[in-house]
Amino acid sequence: MAHHVCPWWMGWFLASPIRRLVHNPRTILAPYIRPGMTVMDLGPGMATFTLDLARFVGPTGRVIAADVQTRMLEQVKKRAAKAGLLDRIETRLVGDDDSWAGDLAGKVDFALAFYLVHEVPDARAFFTLVRSTLAPGGRFLVVEPKMHVSARAYAATVEAARQTGFAIVDYPKVPRSRAALLEPR
Repeated sequence: MAHHVCPWWMGWFLASPIRRLVHNPRTILAPYIRPGMTVMDLGPGMATFTLDLARFVGPTGRVIAADVQTRMLEQVKKRAAKAGLLDRIETRLVGDDDSWAGDLAGKVDFALAFYLVHEVPDARAFFTLVRSTLAPGGRFLVVEPKMHVSARAYAATVEAARQTGFAIVDYPKVPRSRAALLEPR
């Protein structure tokens, strides 16, 4: 599968209120998030799930929104400010190395990669990085679109997660998607 990054302008479609009818953050994410948690939203687009994550973690929690595109992160900040949640959300620009995540080692309680892993050029390196950020008991939800990611390609994604030290906890039902809840072994 060729890897590509979704163009920034697609973020408008991904953040559409209509999408919430299919991918309701409360249904998908609320069972995993508690107030006070540190959550990492990888590839947040234009805050598709970021704002809800900030609401779930409450005023004592923190959400790190990490993306490779400055325009996406600008929209995350703009939407967070408008929603009064900017104080709970930190944006980070992902570069060619892992330095953006260096201070997060062992501190993240929950990580989310929603429709992202198929855009990553090296899934094993990606999983290794995310695993290094997870706190004891931390979990990682990986969701991929059925329309772009075949069952075979998703199986390879899950295998890459296993090879980097993750165990499958559950296969949550997410409409039009393939999903796995992971935790470090």
